[in-house]
Amino acid sequence: MYEEFKQLLISKLEIDPEQIKPEAQLANDLGINSLELADLVLYCEDKYGIEIEDDALQSFITVNDVVEYLTGLVENK
Repeated sequence: MYEEFKQLLISKLEIDPEQIKPEAQLANDLGINSLELADLVLYCEDKYGIEIEDDALQSFITVNDVVEYLTGLVENK
């Protein structure tokens, strides 16, 4: 899931692959704003057939936070 999410960040937001690490903070390190995060969430919901709760967005601080959340949803689908 990490590699898939990393590729999504690279392709959709044109983030430098060297910057993307599990501990990288979405806003502070990668410069992702709330609108971009919402777009990523919608894309992931469509791609994986899942629903991401709005409350979960507040817990998405690092790349790993998102990856762990998505992995949990996809595995329990």
